[in-house]
Amino acid sequence: MTHGATAIVALLVGVGIGGNGDSGGKSDSAAPAPAVTVTKTAAARGGDPKPAATVTEKVTVTPKPAKKPGAATTVGGEGQYLVGEDMQPGTYKTAGPNHDSVIENCYWARTKDASGELGAIIANENLQGQGRVTVNKGEYFETKGCQEWTKVG
Repeated sequence: MTHGATAIVALLVGVGIGGNGDSGGKSDSAAPAPAVTVTKTAAARGGDPKPAATVTEKVTVTPKPAKKPGAATTVGGEGQYLVGEDMQPGTYKTAGPNHDSVIENCYWARTKDASGELGAIIANENLQGQGRVTVNKGEYFETKGCQEWTKVG
C-alpha cells in the first residue's frame, strides 16, 4: 500500500512541476517538465509481507578508441617524408612537373636518412613527364616541383 501511495505522490508532484499553469511569463519560454520515474516492486509470494528483492543492473558503455590515423597514400607538395610514418610504403606515380613552376622540373629522391647529404641518396631522378617510384619502410622520400604522388601498388 505504501508503494502505491508513494507512486501516486510522485506522479502528482511530476504533474505539478510540469503542469500548464499560468506563471505570468511567456508560454514559449517554459522549460520541459522533468521526467518522473516510478518503481513498483512486485508482491512477495505466499502472502509474505516483505517485498521481493529489486534487481538493478548497471551497464557501463565504453566507446571504442578512435583509430589512429595511418600513413598517407598520397603525397602532395614539396618536402621530405618518412616512409612508414608520413606515407605508406609502395609504388607511387605522379603526372610530372607542376605547371605553376617557372621551370617545369619534377625531382624526387629516395634517401637512407634525412641528412640532405649526397651520400644519403639511394636513387633520384628529374622528370619532365609522368613517373613512378617505389619506396620502402624506413627510407625517406623527397619531392620538389612535382604534382601529387598517388600510391598505385
